[in-house]
Order: sequence, then structure tokens, then C-alpha cells
Amino acid sequence: MPEIKLVNVSNHICREINLTIRDSEYFVIVGETGAGKTTLLNVVAGVTDHSGTVIFDNHEVNHLPPFKRGVGYLFQELALFPNYSVEANIAFGLRAQGYAKNMIKERVSSLMKMMRIDHIAGHYPNILSGGEKKRVALARSLAPSPKILLLDEPTSNLDAQTAKYLRGELHSLLKKMGITTLHVTHDLREAEEIADRIALISNGTIEQVASPDELFFNPVNSVVADFLGMPNILECRQTRSLTSGLVEILLEELKIIMPYDGKAIHKIAIPPDAVHVYTEPPVQPLLNSFIGIVEDIKQNNSMVKLRISVGKSSLISELPLSLFERKPVGKGAKIFGTIKIERLRYIASC
Repeated sequence: MPEIKLVNVSNHICREINLTIRDSEYFVIVGETGAGKTTLLNVVAGVTDHSGTVIFDNHEVNHLPPFKRGVGYLFQELALFPNYSVEANIAFGLRAQGYAKNMIKERVSSLMKMMRIDHIAGHYPNILSGGEKKRVALARSLAPSPKILLLDEPTSNLDAQTAKYLRGELHSLLKKMGITTLHVTHDLREAEEIADRIALISNGTIEQVASPDELFFNPVNSVVADFLGMPNILECRQTRSLTSGLVEILLEELKIIMPYDGKAIHKIAIPPDAVHVYTEPPVQPLLNSFIGIVEDIKQNNSMVKLRISVGKSSLISELPLSLFERKPVGKGAKIFGTIKIERLRYIASC
């Protein structure tokens, strides 16, 4: 599948973008609304004006119209045809390109099975769930066997559980198919779960391109660090291997249990939104729990950040303002906390 290169790409939003997406890579562009994420997808697809050059496998494609670029595009709005069944929606592009009827039937049937929607082949979009609509739209974008797939916020407007399940399935499927994938999202948690590499974009400029671990442990500037939420970076003092791929890490007065692949651990990163706090001790003991003192409180329109001392260590916890207002605490207050195991990352010793 093609390698994608953007060379000095600029338009009304993006400014001098230089970016390489490797052959068969699952590449995620993350940034705030209006940062230029969708614009970059449109540049690659050939549906928006720009200066600079777009290259697929060392061949410039600026002159190629969208339908000749071999690109599949899952739009955020999905754009399913309301008067077409699921089967007809998926077949639409193939029919428009003049594929033989038997080939269309075979391809559509295969995709519906792959996406687990063959049982709703005759249904219409108005009676489908959000997750089903996403699967139909994805199947339609895959129908012409694209070499490149562009995904614009593919799990938006889904509940958290459905979104997590769908992006896991999506990542597994596309990696197995070997399709070069460019996925955009505003959700850092989504990006870190699925990306081979992440590009963080802000105000039309690429601030950093890195693996999820590199991004967390080595943000290149304050823009990246602010978007990450300034993760708690703590040095490991001692480790103890447990059963079932887990390790216990000693960080001053903190003991953390997390998944482990056998490498020597140097530092761990704890996202502030993974540090959950309570004004009363939990009824039952919880994994990765601690007791601390609130040292500082900062808030903006929607979020509150607490700096909590745990012995000689310090942790930042971030929580919604609405949650904080229900059970406010002041400086110097004793507080109970837990750290979510699935959000932890570590960097191995050199």
C-alpha cells in the first residue's frame, strides 16, 4: 500500500505542512476542533485547493481527480443514502464505476460479513444504530478496494463503550488488510489506543510527530504538553514482577500495578484524567489507591486540576468542574485516590 508524503502543503488553514505516512501505517492526526485535521484529509483526497505537493509512492498526484487516487474516505457525517438499503449503500460506488453485477454482489456480501452487518442487509439507515451506520459507511468506503483509507472522527457520536469496541475492531481489521490509514480525531485517548504514530496539529501547524510513548514522555514544546494535559512523569525506584503479565512499581511512597512485557522500567506516565479522587475512602479496597493532601487547585471554565502530595511525590489530577462542584475540597484537605491501570504508560531503561 502507498506511502503518503505532503510537501509544503498550505491553504486557508494549514501552513507549510510536511508529513510522511508510511506504507501500511495506521497514522492518527490529533488536535482541537478547527486545527486543520479534516482539511489535511481533504488535501490527500483531492477535494480541496492547496499549494504544495501530495505524493503517493514517489508519484505526484496533485493533477489526479479524487476518483483516480485510489482513496477511500469515511466522512464524519457518513452521508448514507436514506432511500437505499444497507446493501445498496455499500454497492453504490461499485455500480457507479461500472463493476459487473456478480462482482458487486460478491464484494458487498464479503464486506457485510467482515463488518458483521449481513443480518441488516435490507434495512434502511433511519432504523440503524449509530454503530451500525458507522459500519455501513466503512464498508462502503472499503468496497472499491482502496489503497489508502481516510477516517474523519470515525467513532464520534457513539457512546464510550461502543466507540472503544468499534475502534479496536477497526484498527485490527485495517492492519490485517495492510491499508495505509490516515485517521483524525480530537480525542487523545483514542489516538493513543490505536496509532502507530501520532501527529499533533495546532492552528494549521504540525507540532510533533511521534509514537504514543514518545509523545507522552518527550513533548517538544508547551503546545504539545498542554494538549497532553501535562502527564505526571515519575521515576521508577524498584519493580516486582507479579503473575499474569503485571508488575508492581515503587515510586517513592506510591505503589503502582500495571501491565508488563518484561522490559526494565525507567519512568512511567500517568495522565491527569486517570487520577481519580474521592473525599471519602472507597467502601472496598481499589487497585492503585493512595491517600494524599491537596496542595493546589486550579480551574478553568470546565475543568479543575488538583496538585496532590503523596509523601515526597506529587500528582496532578484533572476532573470535570461539574464533578468537583458536587464534592469540593480546599487546599490542605486529605483526599483519597486511585490511578486507572489501563491509562498508564512506561518507558524502558536505556
